[in-house]
Amino acid sequence: MPNSASTSASSPVASPLLIGLAPVIAADTRILILGSFPGAQSLAAQQYYAHPRNQFWKLVGALVEEDLYRLPYDERLPRLLAHGFGLWDVLAACEREGSLDSAIRKPAANDFDRLRHLCPQLETVGFNGQASGKFAPQFAEAGYRTVVLPSSSPAHMAMTFEQKLDVWRRLVEKTESD
Repeated sequence: MPNSASTSASSPVASPLLIGLAPVIAADTRILILGSFPGAQSLAAQQYYAHPRNQFWKLVGALVEEDLYRLPYDERLPRLLAHGFGLWDVLAACEREGSLDSAIRKPAANDFDRLRHLCPQLETVGFNGQASGKFAPQFAEAGYRTVVLPSSSPAHMAMTFEQKLDVWRRLVEKTESD
């Protein structure tokens, strides 16, 4: 009879199903930024881009000319919405060990069919990184302007903050009506 240590070591342990965060959107959202799936710290905190080295809040803050990074999280979301930005992820659920997109297993996409009803003014969809960027063609087919962005993740340091910001500025180029 095999001992339990050898049995458990030889059989893979399934990762638990992780559930993503609710969308941060409003009827007047004009620009939606989609990530892939929240990292471990973001899931634990139930906050988008909670990792302190993630550059998301600094990048978007630069776009809206407001220091969102310095604000408490519960003040960031209303400010983001006030500038016409929304936030969500392409995946509603998945299995994953750690925080890397490459570790995602059994992905389940969010239901985006309801976006036209929930966000009738939506014009532009930005994809925070290559993993979420794989969804860009289906949004383009639906009539949205799409921009695949360099990831704000601390794991993506191939570009400087300024280089990333130059690309992220494409989100606001055609949508500024002020």
